[in-house]
Amino acid sequence: MSQSPADTPVNIKAEREAGLVTVEWADGHRSEFDVVTLRLLCPCAYCQGEAGRPGWLDTNPALTSVQSQLVDMRLVGAYALAPTWADGHDTGYYTFGALRADCPCPACAADRAASR
Repeated sequence: MSQSPADTPVNIKAEREAGLVTVEWADGHRSEFDVVTLRLLCPCAYCQGEAGRPGWLDTNPALTSVQSQLVDMRLVGAYALAPTWADGHDTGYYTFGALRADCPCPACAADRAASR
């Protein structure tokens, strides 16, 4: 599986104290995710739902500080990041393609809005 420069990270930095995860991409773009945004993007079946059933995030939860405290971040192969949150949740694998597609910077947000 070949990745394009747009979804190939060259540097990933998890600043736990600052609550920020920064990904620098091979094409020069930079994505900065605050931990609340990242937790709300959790792609796991519990959070997003599966088999037509809604997930926990469909309830529009108010995250506690424990639920949005990043305690660890690991690579999954060469395709994803897996954060561990202070509440023990660690089943979400954030693929690089999905992280790039969900980049919260103003330019990417505008591009997503324009394509809707």
